[in-house]
Amino acid sequence: MTAMLDTKPDTANNDAGAVAETSPQRQLYRHADLKRMLDPQSIAIVGASSRKGSFGERLRANLGEYEGRVYLINARYDDIGGEQCYPSVSALPEVPDCVVLAVPNEAVMAVVEECAGLGVGGVVIFASGFAETGHPEQVAAQQRLGEIARESGMRIIGPNCLGFANYQRKARVTFSEYPVSRPLTTTSVGIASQSGALSQSLAQAIERGVSVSHTISTGNSSDVDVADLVAFLAEDPGCKAIACVFEGMANPRRLIEAAEIAKSVGKPLLIHKIATGEIGAAAAMSHTGSLAGSDAAYRAAFRRAGVIVIDDFEALIEAACFFAKAPPPKAEGVAVVATSGGAAIMAADKAEIHGVPLPQPSPSVRAILEAHIPDFGSANNPCDVTAQVVNNPESLWACGEALMSDSAFGAVVVPQPVAFAPHTPRIGAFSELSQKHGKITCNVTISEWLQGPATQEAEENAHVAQFRSMTRCFATLAQWQQRDARLRRGARKLERLTATSVADEAAELIRRAGNTVLAESESKQVLDLYGIPVVREILAQSGDEAVAAAQKVGYPVVLKVESVDLPHKTEAGVIRLNLGNETEVRKAYDEVMANANKVEPQPRINGVLVQPMIGAGVEIMVGARMDPLFGPLIVVGMGGVLVELLKDTAVELAPVTRDEARDMIDGLKGSRLLQGFRGSKPVDMEVLVDVVCRLSEMVSDQRELVAELDINPLICSENRIIAVDALIVRT
Repeated sequence: MTAMLDTKPDTANNDAGAVAETSPQRQLYRHADLKRMLDPQSIAIVGASSRKGSFGERLRANLGEYEGRVYLINARYDDIGGEQCYPSVSALPEVPDCVVLAVPNEAVMAVVEECAGLGVGGVVIFASGFAETGHPEQVAAQQRLGEIARESGMRIIGPNCLGFANYQRKARVTFSEYPVSRPLTTTSVGIASQSGALSQSLAQAIERGVSVSHTISTGNSSDVDVADLVAFLAEDPGCKAIACVFEGMANPRRLIEAAEIAKSVGKPLLIHKIATGEIGAAAAMSHTGSLAGSDAAYRAAFRRAGVIVIDDFEALIEAACFFAKAPPPKAEGVAVVATSGGAAIMAADKAEIHGVPLPQPSPSVRAILEAHIPDFGSANNPCDVTAQVVNNPESLWACGEALMSDSAFGAVVVPQPVAFAPHTPRIGAFSELSQKHGKITCNVTISEWLQGPATQEAEENAHVAQFRSMTRCFATLAQWQQRDARLRRGARKLERLTATSVADEAAELIRRAGNTVLAESESKQVLDLYGIPVVREILAQSGDEAVAAAQKVGYPVVLKVESVDLPHKTEAGVIRLNLGNETEVRKAYDEVMANANKVEPQPRINGVLVQPMIGAGVEIMVGARMDPLFGPLIVVGMGGVLVELLKDTAVELAPVTRDEARDMIDGLKGSRLLQGFRGSKPVDMEVLVDVVCRLSEMVSDQRELVAELDINPLICSENRIIAVDALIVRT
């Protein structure tokens, strides 16, 4: 074996993400597969050093409190600091669980091969200069590391990584300045990240009192990736919630599989995804294709797997700590008890924004509040106990007890406008109340003294969640309630709506279409097979035929040029609406044909579709597209010409259940229009839900043939829901 050099590894880029991932598809690693490496009884440092600042020296110092056995390896030394130093891994008195390589790039491969031959549990590689460089020889070297891992069963983290910290075992297996170990609580958060720097950033929450069980980053993911880390933490008993920073991966379904493991054991998984750009949206032909981009697909997949998506990185640890502490909500309502009228109003504002109900207290509870609150306070919810509690703290405890006992409330929010010493006993008092009633207290520090008195006490308390933002508090409460509603709903119940033979008939229609973009009438034939109501229409080749068709379908009518080269007819000026007589039809026919013939290059024209004019209603867009990572997606949004302007849409993986379709519709900002608005009649929601489900079934069946699909608009009224325009784009 080559002697280990006492030099710093090449780590110019120690914050690599998914771009350097070279692992092929494989089975997910579970807790048992990673236990020897991430929960080691013994650790060997290859490249141990006494040189100040070297990675080997830093790693040795970081393992000062480690509860297992540490072996130093460097052929240049007999001992380091009085500890025996071995020339190689083979020379150790035992096969170590975890070997950490603090060596230059060129020395990595030989050590990894030696470790694999010995049966080492896992290897952590700090050195960079592999696939992240883009150079073929470095990419090949990283691929070889992955092959060694798969052939030997020895796990590898890295290369180009910061390592990990297992705070349960006081094993800080990193050269970086991770926070030192502190006593853990029963509500510890585990951190999994592709980015080493961001994992370390999150781990610094330890400094303000947060209990962290693990901090693990993957670097280039030659073997172990972020999905494996999530699966490991999901099955680790010392981790109560998982905070994950995720960029992307070639096969994200493995992360979804890991999320399902967390869901199955009841462990909250919170993901903050970076790199959320909508790649490919600009090239989409349909409205759906431009609206359901990569980020929407990830969110849909995460939602299906029970993942809690956190949009702001700064909110990730706060929310994870809350979910590690909070029991299931006993009620949707939240009570606010504040010592400041302004803070109470702020809480009410944020509750409304995030849809968190603040019901009023019961009469018996209100009587208690009124007995302890001055006339210039408020016994409503939000409850303003006023600053008088400084002189009479018992009144705050009495009000807190009353609100906690009210069955309308599942949580109590306690804003702290000013940080000062008297807040400290409040943490203990509300903790006792939370424990007694099986509810959670949210202590919201809105003072700019972000780590002033009582904040650490709140972080360390198992029954009090600490927030440093009112909006983040109520956003988290909303997600808590939404997660509980999904869990109570139980397993998905997906029912087939059409005969299986329909899938074959529809596939044949799509294959027979001569163009990549199906004509409107061809698209509607496919939809009709799936029981989706479509408007009646007749294709006319002349003004006379258009008049005859109008008389047959009944006035008023709509004229549309049918051309596979004109997928967006409004923009091309080839639609005329609400035509009431023969004269108007002839004029409209000439106009739309003239406009179509002005388009360059010259479009292929089948003729003009004549359809009955459908009465007014709420216009909805229902569409679908094939995502390269997740497969078929179903999209629902407010339709018509404003669909892309408003971008009021909901996206789910197809096919969807009736509950999921209903959630999509209810989640639209414009959903109030469907419920009846300013005198209009409510839409038949069950029929609309049925249409969404049927379209999702269709796109799931035809995933190999259909790239994009639009029904826009689907006109919805009290007595009728009907598709008046449709577009299918083949793969």
